[in-house]
Amino acid sequence: MTDYAGFVTPDNRAWQATYRQHGLDIQLNMPKGINSLLDFFDENFRANRGQRAITFMGQHISYDELDKLSLKIAAYLQSLGLEQGDKVAVMMPNTPQYLTVMMGIVRAGFVLVNINPLYTASELEHQLADSDAKVLFIVENFAHTLEQVKNKAKLQHTIITGVGDMLGLKGLLINAVVRYVKKMVPNFCIPNKVNFKEILKSSHPYTKPVVNLDDVVILQYTGGTTGVAKGAMLTHGNLIANVYQCMTYVKTGFNNPYQHGEYMAVALPLYHIFSFMVAMLGMKMGFALLLIPNARDLDDLTKQFGKFRPQFFPAVNTLFNALTHHKGFVELDHSNLKVSLGGGMSVLPSTAANWEKITGNYIIEGYGLSETSPVLTFNPLGSYTGKIGIPFPSTDIILLDDEGNEVAEGEAGEICAKGPQVMKGYWKHDDETAKAMTADGYFRTGDIGVMDEQGYFKIVDRKKDMILVSGFNVYPNEVEAVIAACAGVLECGVVGVPDEHSGEAIKAFIVKQDAALTADAIKQWCKQNLTGYKRPKHIVFVEQLPKSNVGKILRKELRALA
Repeated sequence: MTDYAGFVTPDNRAWQATYRQHGLDIQLNMPKGINSLLDFFDENFRANRGQRAITFMGQHISYDELDKLSLKIAAYLQSLGLEQGDKVAVMMPNTPQYLTVMMGIVRAGFVLVNINPLYTASELEHQLADSDAKVLFIVENFAHTLEQVKNKAKLQHTIITGVGDMLGLKGLLINAVVRYVKKMVPNFCIPNKVNFKEILKSSHPYTKPVVNLDDVVILQYTGGTTGVAKGAMLTHGNLIANVYQCMTYVKTGFNNPYQHGEYMAVALPLYHIFSFMVAMLGMKMGFALLLIPNARDLDDLTKQFGKFRPQFFPAVNTLFNALTHHKGFVELDHSNLKVSLGGGMSVLPSTAANWEKITGNYIIEGYGLSETSPVLTFNPLGSYTGKIGIPFPSTDIILLDDEGNEVAEGEAGEICAKGPQVMKGYWKHDDETAKAMTADGYFRTGDIGVMDEQGYFKIVDRKKDMILVSGFNVYPNEVEAVIAACAGVLECGVVGVPDEHSGEAIKAFIVKQDAALTADAIKQWCKQNLTGYKRPKHIVFVEQLPKSNVGKILRKELRALA
């Protein structure tokens, strides 16, 4: 059984002095009496009683209402005759229903399976089959995808909801506009479906299940861009530990332990583990979660920022970058913004500089993966460093070479981590779990990093994305950071392509900010800022870069284009 009270890091790690410098506790102290997420939610509801919990499309839901409605969902699920530990899938964008259903699943004693609502039928079919999900909650906009799934595996119950189903009378209007004006709900036929609103009207007895920290609570699917997606088994203890690890750092940026009446803007999709965790953190701190259903609608996001003036904003580099080029956002008053949290991908120096210039707020970077709940490292609040920070409390990180030996300080190696936030393993994939772990229990992240003398880590790239040019290792992140700093560049992605002379050559895909930008200008800039073998041999201008739903640039698709 995992020691969630905290893995004790060796006393010779460079970052321990940095902890002392910032007055941080290097050892995680798990709270007493919190034996599962059920206890965690109960405590949050007590602490935030009477406060606003969710704001969505101008409507508000209190923590009291969220408590009551999530228990109603839990009781309904228990009435279906499922066994404790059964899987319940959720296929929703950022809506109040997602948070309500997520809490209901957990409080019923079942396992949440997060599903990307933009999945194709084949992707959905794989995840339903692999997870053994027996129940699916889905927003009606995506129900036509479910209809196309030929093998629904063990799925027994389907609950359909409209976007406005938790917004009262205003929700009726929103649903009508979504269905009949914007025509965002394709026709579908799902036999024996249940209407979400009927569940909210139902009345079933609820029994609090007996759950412990080592029980799996989420199957978080990962690896979909590199192979067949597999479910990382995250436990109650993994997630609780990571919330309190986050609290060690983030709480230093606020004067009070609870931020009642203040907003955290949740623009990244909640089915992604980064957004999920910061939402959990936000509820622990008593924030109202300002749910943004579509982060790509920069006009709406800007409108919400202007109206509610959030204190806390988690995002990825591409979203930060896009907002710094949005005229309406630039003109807003950002004086209430206290913490801008970057994750999911590296935040480029040019993006960080523009963000600080516009908002007066620096971006704090963290780092993690779905398999680590997700956060492993974080920067103490202070300034943008261009690094992913130091390991969380009770977290140890080592850098290994290809032979499994620790590398010297300043040398690049694969980041391998141990701590209470590391997953239990991959669901149904014991072989993959074994490959992912070292003999002494460290999780292999697949990312290449270096550590400086103060214990700060820097990602140089994904192991698989490294480009080999005439025997020299080239890390795309470094090249992308240089190109992104060139005047006239909006964003870029870099991959390696076969080359008969050098083995591989560097190809850069660039989105222009200035239409007058030329390939010669890019080459000249790179000549000034990169050594010869790191300069792109091929430059292609494109209208947009392929990205995941959380804004990560998909190098796999760039390689296919190349």
